[in-house]
Amino acid sequence: MGETTVTTLEGRHQAAAHPVEDRTGAGLLRRFRTPRRPRLWFEILLIAVSYWTYSLVRNAVPEQKSEALRNADRLWDLERQLGLAFEQSVNHAVNSVTWLVVGMNYYYATLHFAVTLGVLVWLYRSHPGRYAATRLVLFSTTAVALAGYYLFPLAPPRLMNGGDFVDTVVVHETWGSMASGDLKNMSNQYAAMPSMHIGWSVWCGLTLFALATVPWAKVLGLLYPAGTLVVIVATANHFWLDAVGGVLCLAFGYALATLWYGSKPYALPRGAPDGGIRGSRGRDWPVRRGTGRAAVGSDGGDTGSGADGRTGVVSPRTPEPPDGSPSAGVSAHAPETPRH
Repeated sequence: MGETTVTTLEGRHQAAAHPVEDRTGAGLLRRFRTPRRPRLWFEILLIAVSYWTYSLVRNAVPEQKSEALRNADRLWDLERQLGLAFEQSVNHAVNSVTWLVVGMNYYYATLHFAVTLGVLVWLYRSHPGRYAATRLVLFSTTAVALAGYYLFPLAPPRLMNGGDFVDTVVVHETWGSMASGDLKNMSNQYAAMPSMHIGWSVWCGLTLFALATVPWAKVLGLLYPAGTLVVIVATANHFWLDAVGGVLCLAFGYALATLWYGSKPYALPRGAPDGGIRGSRGRDWPVRRGTGRAAVGSDGGDTGSGADGRTGVVSPRTPEPPDGSPSAGVSAHAPETPRH
């Protein structure tokens, strides 16, 4: 009688913990599209390099002053034809209230960066599984805006010839805005379309409204882009149509992120394993067939628990061979049950 060969359940788990790594192009693509916990050093480096590149490209775009002024006149004429050329009235009304316009100048100069970075940090800490997709929205929105600056140079209202707009930074001598004053030579003055003040603020607002759990944060998410629209118009830094351009760029960013991850950014799992598919302890996380995503719950928790009691490891079922031969782990030489 031949020897009996038995593969224990523990042996199956050990074998499942070391699957053959898919090194094909499709496998690598699936890994890139799998939500993963972001690494702090990489995110800091990425944000720094990306902003440096954005500033470099934006300021390297030819100012094309004459064309930018012509485009501003055309845009202003279009708004008057639509009966929506209200920027000048808002600009003059706000400029008559010193404390209000000074506050708006500092709002324009600081919150654009502070709030955006704050939302990124909050996403990193509280929604790691959604961070990469939502960050992709922001970065792709900014990237497509650069094409707008090159293809459609536009002077802001405060620089129009005969526009009778008040440059509130110059008049009230406030600090911080690179759009005018002493810092104007550090920034392209004719890159007003689209408005990234609107693109970024709507991104912040939608993210807070979709993911915040407390009502006041959701309300702030709605108020922030609305307040930003008032500020960019009142300080004569943008036409309202520039804001429309910013929203269109943001829509492109959301479409790109949704196509890449196969889901809306806010619908992805809240949590993600370290390093994507491979867990923090070196074991591989289960992947749903056909999706390439780690099997994590909608609230960020891991689905299932292994037979050894470790949460987050789903024991794979041994596939049945198509030819009806014995399953893996059971010897073909196992003795038959004796008959009486």
